[in-house]
Amino acid sequence: MNKAEQKFLRQAYAEALAGYREGGVAVGAVMVQDGAVIARGRNKRVQEGDPIIHGETDCLRNAGIIADYSGIDLYTTLSPCMMCAGAIVHFGINRVVIGEDQNFPGNLAFLREHGVQVVLADDEKCKALMSKFIEQHPDIWFEDIAGNAAV
Repeated sequence: MNKAEQKFLRQAYAEALAGYREGGVAVGAVMVQDGAVIARGRNKRVQEGDPIIHGETDCLRNAGIIADYSGIDLYTTLSPCMMCAGAIVHFGINRVVIGEDQNFPGNLAFLREHGVQVVLADDEKCKALMSKFIEQHPDIWFEDIAGNAAV
């Protein structure tokens, strides 16, 4: 990853950290277009009692309606679940930079099979934060992934 990509992943990480500090699931995301962040989001299912507010879906919602998502890169701290991967494919986001897939394998193959360029950063800070969250809140984590680590 180049310095700009690292900067955007750090911003997604800042969202994840904010969510963690709020007592929520430690996943954050940012959307980037033409070298600028156009939206931010974090998993808020605990904070707002809404099971579909994951980092990626919150970010998409915060971006509002965009006519063409093909020039947008999505940065997320954790490999996307099937719901979020489906949203990425549905909206036509062509490139996703993922902080880590060690704590949750997500659906990288699905994304790739649908033409999404996947960049896996294998970021130590992202791994450590999610690992810490899972260790401290296994019940919340289990609920968030619907009890299925392969989702």
